[in-house]
Amino acid sequence: QVQLVESGGGLVQPGGSLRLSCAASGSIFSIYVMGWYRQAPGKQRVLVALINSGSNTNYLDSVKGRFTISRDNTKNTVYLQMNSLKPEDTAVYYCSAWLPGRSVEQSWGQGTQVTVSP
Repeated sequence: QVQLVESGGGLVQPGGSLRLSCAASGSIFSIYVMGWYRQAPGKQRVLVALINSGSNTNYLDSVKGRFTISRDNTKNTVYLQMNSLKPEDTAVYYCSAWLPGRSVEQSWGQGTQVTVSP
């Protein structure tokens, strides 16, 4: 198990940028797959981006070219750089961690609100 704490959410205008951070503790961070999910009101939680131990990444189609996920294993932290934000990016963003092949045993952070509005 790993404990996760997100930070960096807030209110931003359309076209603006935010960087989310997720600090992990309690296990060997570098071997975990790390993911950012989001959940908008009345909608299901969806995977936005993930990064594995080899720093290979994958993105939701609607954020490709605008969002970048990265990790710093020396700081046990994963980041989500969000640029060119749109109102439809508004959601609670959650950090998640799981061991390769064991996604049914995900650990979750508490979530951080991102609101994109004029």
